[in-house]
Amino acid sequence: MTRPALRPRLIGLDADDTLWHNEPLFRMTHARFDALLQPWADAATVASHLAAVERRNLSTYGYGAKGFTLSMLETALDLSHREVPGAVLHEILSAGRELMRHPMEPLPGVAEALPRLAAIAPLVLVTKGDLFHQETKLAASGLGAFFHGVEIVSEKTADTYRRVAARHGVAPEATLMAGNSVRSDILPALDAGCRAVLIPYPLVWAHEAAEVPQDHPRFSQCDSLAALADWLEALPQAGA
Repeated sequence: MTRPALRPRLIGLDADDTLWHNEPLFRMTHARFDALLQPWADAATVASHLAAVERRNLSTYGYGAKGFTLSMLETALDLSHREVPGAVLHEILSAGRELMRHPMEPLPGVAEALPRLAAIAPLVLVTKGDLFHQETKLAASGLGAFFHGVEIVSEKTADTYRRVAARHGVAPEATLMAGNSVRSDILPALDAGCRAVLIPYPLVWAHEAAEVPQDHPRFSQCDSLAALADWLEALPQAGA
């Protein structure tokens, strides 16, 4: 791992699959959806069609459980040639509602790592998705008190990270972003001039998959937020 010279002055953290489990919940809902559509298509066909519908709908519905539910409904109508019974549509809506209401389960060690990170630099939650759902998940997690700010955005781009840094009065080069998605948390943060740390999660949504920029001088990887805290605590403070 290439160590930056100094501690960051602002730390951005992703939410889903960085602070708490998220992708497993979507996959469980997907499996339930597969079973509901068995009369019309096999699991591989359902997965392929749903992925295409989701990609097409991202610019309209954005990210999150609500958009996923609408895409499941559209997929069911498509694959059944509009013959899917109302009872099945009701079950799909119920699956989406349960996904929205599922209890938040912070990842192991997160609650212990956040105060350590907050002692190094102010923490800002930078997450994308439905505003209401992300706010609800943060409140349910009990982790909100550790964050100096919360940024819920429709997409994570280089401009997103530049704006976040500017709002908190910190230059991009003094800002560090950490998360599990190479596509959303790493590449655009590097493009903005920030440092970026990948915290891998075992499951990755296909839309978030991207090549890891192994040789980038501002890129690092840690196994967990606790490991990130260990690393940053060993660095000198700015101005020291």
